[in-house]
Amino acid sequence: MNNMNLSCNKMDSDFKGKRNNLIRNTPQRKTLVKGIKEMFFEYCSNTSIHGIQYFGQHRPWMENIFWLCVFLASIYCCSNLILSVYIKWNETPVIVSFSEKSTPVWSIPFPAITICSETKRVLKTEGVTYAQFTKDLQNHIKMRRRFEPKNISDIELEEFRTLLHICNTQLIERGTRILSTDLIDYFSVLNKMTPEFSRYFFYCKWFSHFGECDELFTRTYTEEGICYTFNGLNATDIYRENTVQYQRMGFQNFSKHNIILKRPLKWSLQDGYTPDSGIKSYPARVLGAGARAGLFIALQSFRQEVDYVCRGPIQGFKVSLHSPDDVPLVSNQFVRIPMSKEVLIAVKPNMITTSSGIADYPPQRRQCFLKNERTLKFFKVYTQNNCALECLTNLTLAKCGCVKFSMPRTLDMPVCGENKIFCYDKAEDILLLREFRQGLKESRLEYLGTTECNCLPACTSLIYNTEISQGNFDLDEMLKAANDTSFYEEFPGSQMSRLSIYFKERQFITSKRSELYGRTDFLANCGGIFGLFMGFSMLSLVELFYHISLRLWNNLHRLAGPQTPIL
Repeated sequence: MNNMNLSCNKMDSDFKGKRNNLIRNTPQRKTLVKGIKEMFFEYCSNTSIHGIQYFGQHRPWMENIFWLCVFLASIYCCSNLILSVYIKWNETPVIVSFSEKSTPVWSIPFPAITICSETKRVLKTEGVTYAQFTKDLQNHIKMRRRFEPKNISDIELEEFRTLLHICNTQLIERGTRILSTDLIDYFSVLNKMTPEFSRYFFYCKWFSHFGECDELFTRTYTEEGICYTFNGLNATDIYRENTVQYQRMGFQNFSKHNIILKRPLKWSLQDGYTPDSGIKSYPARVLGAGARAGLFIALQSFRQEVDYVCRGPIQGFKVSLHSPDDVPLVSNQFVRIPMSKEVLIAVKPNMITTSSGIADYPPQRRQCFLKNERTLKFFKVYTQNNCALECLTNLTLAKCGCVKFSMPRTLDMPVCGENKIFCYDKAEDILLLREFRQGLKESRLEYLGTTECNCLPACTSLIYNTEISQGNFDLDEMLKAANDTSFYEEFPGSQMSRLSIYFKERQFITSKRSELYGRTDFLANCGGIFGLFMGFSMLSLVELFYHISLRLWNNLHRLAGPQTPIL
């Protein structure tokens, strides 16, 4: 009984406590509701936003519903339009437009010109030719799927193994064991077997230089074998110090007394030439347009040295025009120079520059890389072509465990032998397919072009477009007209072509990457939309925060009185 009484007393005291709290809190709640209501009507009466003032008036319910619908419709229109502006600002912040003024051709370098002869080896009357090697290779593949050469010297075997990497590779089937897996120095073999430079590059003309070409061209190791480049940056300015190309090509070219490489480097793609660089600059530039201000070359080959088995039915030369800081990819982009022709190449530069405003955007939004934003493993200079070549090298190393001798590589990276030719040839197809699939997938997302290679264009880029014309070059008739009978005695079997490369016009129009919608433009568009539909401004936003904070607190403090707490 006592326990029951105690329980009843406790319940009674709890009920009384809750009732007292409810009685005590009721005035506070009334004060809060009254303060909010007063603040609402005061805000509606004084706000600058259109339509809100009608909600603070005691109007018929039909009018209230009408203005509520109008207000909601305005908010809906504003939201849609601002969303459209935001998507455009977020996805396409950069626009490429024409520059305001033309650019003279002397402000950019003359294109780097890489020339490769289709004759890869001077065929000898004695010994074994590439065609004989090929015939034996076909027979052995059909019979025993292994090639075991006999009765040939070690030098001839090394030359043939090297030719397999630069000649047509259709004969090399997957899984075929070819020759020995012992590695050889392909660079050294190429240097020994390549035709003599002065016989194939007969004479050149560049400014006041008219005569031998060895002071203008440097030796370059490419996927096509040994080629020769005019006006390209030296390997020491393109490759990093730990690469084979830096150590082999870089110092080798310095020893050739090239008149252009002797000059100090005062040019970069993004910054252009320095103000103190003159006419004799590195890389070289021209004074104007036309053939007189360009490069003229007489190229020569010999009928008895042509090997149709190695390079196929089309003989002559391949010419690639590229930016001086680009590594030439002759097999991808080239112009053919056939024999007994005069070829004229009129160059039209296509240059894209950048404005300072786009540096605030990340590379994936502006779709390009600024200087030093993308670091490459093998190259000092970032270009899209250099990046693609490095990506191919990395993929080839991952797939085959080695790289092709012409690819950029460090000293510790293994070089592929003849048994890996099919592998590194297939790796290029794998890379193209992978980039296509990833690019197609990413094109459906917010940012375009994001792939594993991540080889976006450089924000400042330089491309040389060409217009090509040609005519017949009849060496026989010219020699007959000049009564020259000694030329063929000195150069038996000669076939000659002439090549002239020059800028077509004195000025050209550059393109410029600049902001399409900056932050200021985005805010201005949003403010215009808000002002058009609702009369909303930044002061309207401040006014709203003022009423729901400071004004509400003052109203509650005034209604509660000095002795009663507000909350």
